[in-house]
Parts: sequence; C-alpha cells; structure tokens
Amino acid sequence: MERTGVITFKGNPMTLIGPELNVGDAAPDFTVVDNGLQPVKLSDFKGQVVIISAVPSLDTPVCEMQTKNFNEKAASLNAKVLTISLDLPFAQKRFCSSFNIENVAVLSDYKDRSFAQAFGLLIKELALITRSVFVVDKQGAIAYQEIVKEVTEQPNYDKIIEAAKQAGA
Repeated sequence: MERTGVITFKGNPMTLIGPELNVGDAAPDFTVVDNGLQPVKLSDFKGQVVIISAVPSLDTPVCEMQTKNFNEKAASLNAKVLTISLDLPFAQKRFCSSFNIENVAVLSDYKDRSFAQAFGLLIKELALITRSVFVVDKQGAIAYQEIVKEVTEQPNYDKIIEAAKQAGA
C-alpha cells in the first residue's frame, strides 16, 4: 500500500509504503536488531509503555538531536524508549558511545524493514524511515502517534511525553 500527501522531505512530497495506523489500533509486532545483531521485537516489551522514536539516519543533525532529547527525557519516565533507524548496528553502536546514549535502545531495521513496513513509515523515494514517534500503551495499543509532516523538522516532545505519562509511563 502506498500513501501520498502525508510527508515532505525538504518541501518535496514523498510516498510512504505500508498501512496507515491510528490511535487505538493494536501496534503491529516487528523484529529489528540491536547493536550486537540480536533480534528485538516490540512484543518483548509487552506490559510496558513503549515510546518508538523513528529517525531516517542518526548521522544527521535533526536525528541526532531527537535521539539525544529522548535519551535525556527517558531517564525520568517509566517507559522503554526505542530509537529505530535503518543505520547499520555498528554505526548505531558508535553513535551511542559518542553521545553517551544509555537510556534509549537504539535499534536497526536494516535487515527486513520489518518495523518500517508494519508501521507504514518507509519512504519510497529515499528508502529511509520517515521521522515519527509512537507511544504504545501497556496493552499494546497505539496511544499516540506523530508522523512529522516535514521530515527535516523535530517532533512535538511535550505532546509525546504527556501521552506517555497518560499511558502510564
């Protein structure tokens, strides 16, 4: 399934591949890998509030800032925070050690695009994940979602943190 009109990249309209998810929907399971190449699934965090922060690439200033912000905010939340990109796990590991990212699990969807396709976030024209954030509640439902309209802009951190707290974080 292809969706147009949802996002732009530097002002240019892009196409997203995958389903449109809505608040209240069950969050689809997916498998990504950690920086030790071990599989990680959303279902591994069943019963917890999960914030999924999706970024195109950690090697860009906006993605770096988003990941650092969530690393800082995660310390005071009772939630699991996942940052997912298509960067290779080795690059993610280097990024985390360079910026002392310890409160966020940085995961790679490079292998199967399992997350990107399940959540409808793969940008067809760029083969990257679009910038977005999802809050999944303890029951596994999507409590909040933000697909950032312009990929080069930041998400609304205040709304995300508030949604996570309302979900029990």
